[in-house]
Amino acid sequence: MAVARLFLIAFVVLTVIYISLSFYSRARARDRLEAEWDEGDKPGPREAYIKHGLADYDGSLRRKLILGVYIVPMALICLIIYLVNFA
Repeated sequence: MAVARLFLIAFVVLTVIYISLSFYSRARARDRLEAEWDEGDKPGPREAYIKHGLADYDGSLRRKLILGVYIVPMALICLIIYLVNFA
């Protein structure tokens, strides 16, 4: 029962971290795209350029965030529990 509680609390905390990282990363990408467009010689209107750039960005980072935020900490917790109890 204690392990289930640990995983539930860890999942909630990691979800908050994941959402925060997603918003932060998307805002940074938007700022970078706006700065690129402001420098000049970019095709099309500003909003269309930013929208296209963010669409490319959305497909690329989500999997890396899921791996880094959920899988790695949970795997480390499982490894520590195993080593403490069975090694």
